[in-house]
Order: sequence, then C-alpha cells, then structure tokens
Amino acid sequence: MSERTLSGIGVTPLSGVGTVVWYRPDEALELDDPPRQSEVDAEAERERFEDARDAAREELEAERERARERVGDEEAAVFDAHLQFLDDPEIESAVDAELEEGLSAEHAVSEGFAGPIEQFEAMEGRMAERADDLRDIRDRLVRLLVGGERTDLSALPEGSVVFAERLTPSDTAQLDPEIVSGFVTATGGRTSHAAIFARSLALPAVVGVGDDLFAVEEGTDVVVDGDTGDVTLNPTEETRAAAADSDRAEVRSDPVATSDGKPIEVAANVGQPAELEGATEQGADGIGLYRTEFLFLERESPPDEEEQYETYVEALDAFPEGRVVVRTLDVGGDKPIPYLELPEEENPFLGDRGIRRSLGVDADLFETQLRALLRAAADGAGDLAVMIPMVATVEEFESARETLDSVAADLDSEAVDYEIPEFGLMIETPSAAFMADEFAARAEFLSIGTNDLTQYVMAASRGNERVSELHDPQHPAVLRAIARTVDGAEGTDAWVGMCGEMAGDPELTELLVGLSLDELSMSAVTIPDVKANVSETDRESAEKLAKRTLQASTKRDVERLLDGDAEN
Repeated sequence: MSERTLSGIGVTPLSGVGTVVWYRPDEALELDDPPRQSEVDAEAERERFEDARDAAREELEAERERARERVGDEEAAVFDAHLQFLDDPEIESAVDAELEEGLSAEHAVSEGFAGPIEQFEAMEGRMAERADDLRDIRDRLVRLLVGGERTDLSALPEGSVVFAERLTPSDTAQLDPEIVSGFVTATGGRTSHAAIFARSLALPAVVGVGDDLFAVEEGTDVVVDGDTGDVTLNPTEETRAAAADSDRAEVRSDPVATSDGKPIEVAANVGQPAELEGATEQGADGIGLYRTEFLFLERESPPDEEEQYETYVEALDAFPEGRVVVRTLDVGGDKPIPYLELPEEENPFLGDRGIRRSLGVDADLFETQLRALLRAAADGAGDLAVMIPMVATVEEFESARETLDSVAADLDSEAVDYEIPEFGLMIETPSAAFMADEFAARAEFLSIGTNDLTQYVMAASRGNERVSELHDPQHPAVLRAIARTVDGAEGTDAWVGMCGEMAGDPELTELLVGLSLDELSMSAVTIPDVKANVSETDRESAEKLAKRTLQASTKRDVERLLDGDAEN
C-alpha cells in the first residue's frame, strides 16, 4: 500500500517507528440491556456500587504511587483529582437517582456519569479534556462491577504503537517506553494528561487526529512524529530512515547561551536514580530538581543516613562538571507516607507540608537528610545545592539554615568530612514571591516551582479538574509573581531558576529568557529543544516580549503575544 499521512497535535519532540496495536477498552465494557426494575434489589445494588467505589479507590491510590515513581509527583497528582471525582457529591447523587429508578449498579454508573461527561465535552480548551478523567473513573467502576479484566498495556509486543480513541492517565502510566514506540489518539490536546505523561515518559505521541484514525487497521506499519504531529501510515524506507535520523533537536552536551551571549543553565528534573542516565543522554547541564521523596516511599521505615548519602553521591557523580539541586523531603499535601502517620487535613495543600514538617514533627528526618547531604557534598564529583520546599516566611528559611549549621557543627565535632553546599529555596507560595528580596539576601539561589506557585496564586488546586483552566502559568498574575521574584534577586549574588513544568515548554523559552531566568529545569525529553531555542533567542527581543506580556490583563492577551500578535 502507498504511504499516507494523518495530521494531529504533536506533544513530544520525538519520533517512533512501529506497528499499530488498537486499544479499545470500551468494547470490553459494553453493557447488555438493563434488567427489569422488578428484578433489581435497589439496596443490594447500592452496596455493590459502594464496594466498587472502595475497590476503585484502592486501585487509584496504588496507581498514584506507581506514577510518582515513574513520572514524578506533579504528574501523579492527576490521580488525586480522580479520587476527588470518585467522591463528588453531584456524581454520587446522579448515580443514586439512577439506582432509585431501578437500574443495576453498572447501568446506574453509566447513566449517572453521562451528564457530567457531556457537560465537560461542551466546554473549551483544557476543561473539555477533563471529560476523559470522568470516563476513566466511570470505566473503572463499570469494570469492577461486571468483573471485567483490565487490559495490561505494560505487556504489549515490542515496537507497538498504541492507537486509541483516547488514553486516560491510568492507561498512559502503564506504557513502557522501552517496549512501546509511541501512541496516537483521535482526541486530546497538548495539555491533556496523556500528553503530559508522554513527555515525562519520553514517548513519541500525537493526539487529536480525529475520526480518520479509526480507519487504520491493526498491524499497519506507522511512523509517529511527536514534533510535527504527522502520523505516516505504510511509511517508505526513506520515511523510516528520516524518522530515525531527525526525530528531535540535536543533543548538546555543552552549556548554551543566547545569541547575544547570556549563558542559561538547562537542567533536568529527576525523581529517582534511574532517570540520571536519561538526563545526561539528553544533554542536561545538571539537575535542577532532584526529588528525594522516592527514597521514603514504598517502604516501612525511612532510609538511614548511609543509604541517602550513597544516593546523593551517585547523583553528583553523574554530573561531575555540573550542579545538582536536591530538594529536601517534601511530604504532606499530595505526598502521603504511611509510616509517618500524616494527619487527615481538611486542605492538605494549605497544611503541614514541606519545611513546616521538617522544622516540626519530622525534625529528626530533616537532620539526618542534611547530614547525608553535607557528607555527599564533600565526596561527590559535582557541585551540590540544597533546596528547601514550601517556604512561606523568612523565619522558616533562617531556621532551616540554623539547622544546617548545627548539623555541620556536629559533623565537625565527629571529624567527619563535609562541605557546606549552596543553600536556597523554592518559590512556591505568594508570600515567598512577595518577599523574594529578603530571601535573596539570605540564600544562594531561588528556584521557582511554577506548578505550586500557580496553584496558590490562582487559588486553584492543580489536582482539581473543575478549576484546571485557572491552573495555567500563563495567567498574568503568575507571570507577575515570577517577575517579582527575579526582580527581588536583582543586585544580590543569588541566582534564579525555574523547575516547574513551564520551564520545559519550548514555546515559552523566549519569554523565560526575557524574564531574566538564569536556569531552567525540566523533564529530560525537552532539554534538546529548549537548548536549541535558548541559542536562537536574542535577549533584547526576549526582554521586549516579556515587558509586553507583563502588561497583559488576561491569559488570552498573553497567548496572543506569544503567538506573535504584538498589537495585543
């Protein structure tokens, strides 16, 4: 057959070559006609629904922890949103109404979710994509109620390219990039959860192809270009070769600078040691965010000092000429650890998390972690920087610094080799952004965590899909908080970086350079493209863009400016 190309939205700067494997979970969940009302015991069906919901909750909690290990904390937060939807009173009320009408539990779930799904589908942008989250929950409940088996997407044949109408976060998190060559969906956009997971997993992916996708047969050879959004069916040898040779921007191992000479450090976000190799292969200058939560998860007791020391030295040795920024333990909020017996909180994102716990109930863990870090700073090849999360007050940061000094004094008295690393904090709270000048006078660096900063500036939980349209760093208020942070460090010795997902969007590189960021840290897969964009950016033009953007009143105005419409 002749070569043919379908077009969609590319979401990763990668290409893949493989064979189509169709994933059609809806077919396995098709329900027969509902039983007669006289044959249904409403109370028994209600109990079946409750049991299925309990089982779904257990599945989601387990998948959340697996996703944290594979793709990181921020991406795994989507499962918290699913847990919220699972207990949403409006949806529960809709299911109850169907049960009272005499439907079986599985039919009641199917009908009860139909209205909310339709409402989200009628919306625009990211809100429309939330319908997929509701489908994920609905299908999970129906599967549990009918006793169906879940398709194991982690066990696909090597070289598979998954075709589907849509992929839920639960589906995408199962895909193994060592086996799967990519995926293509009929629906979805660049901000969908499947797209975000694809970037974290470094999977070639194209979404939003439309109904033409359904005409593609199982077993068709295909090339997926996650950069251009092209899906080539029955590719020629030339097309295959081109995909292998030019699937992304050239990897640059050396540091880069703007076209007029300003160096910008481009680093990787890392969630576990296995990701270090990928970061070096993609040309990372260092690690801008090394999440240490993985050391504390999936175990019955915390890691001791020696285990932590060896882990940190491994990271430093991976970047002998670079810097490794290690974030101290950030638990609470959406990061529960069972053996710490974290209390139930009405709003955990505004509760006892990050440095608040490290200076309080987790003080011993904090001191142990700092001991391991100071020892690693002396023995590891790279340069260590220690970053404190969730700082809201100057007093918190000063107390953390005092703890560091106390730990150093203890190591000194024990004649243990150590080195004082760079010491800084994440700018995640509005208070930290407002007080950036005070923090910059006390810290060696500030690193902007745009995921949480956006959440708190916009009063919109990053895990609540009902307000996801607000959780976007391109809102003017968030951009002004970023600018205020950079301005606060002006005239001091503190450097300013960014380690939220915003830093890894190549389309925003010019804006971030214009905002005068010194460092950008991201998922490793986007490093080559961001480095390429940095080297092509003229700082004067970038600063003009940033200035116009900071004067914008709405997110739409910002988007128009970024699209090149200077008149808006």
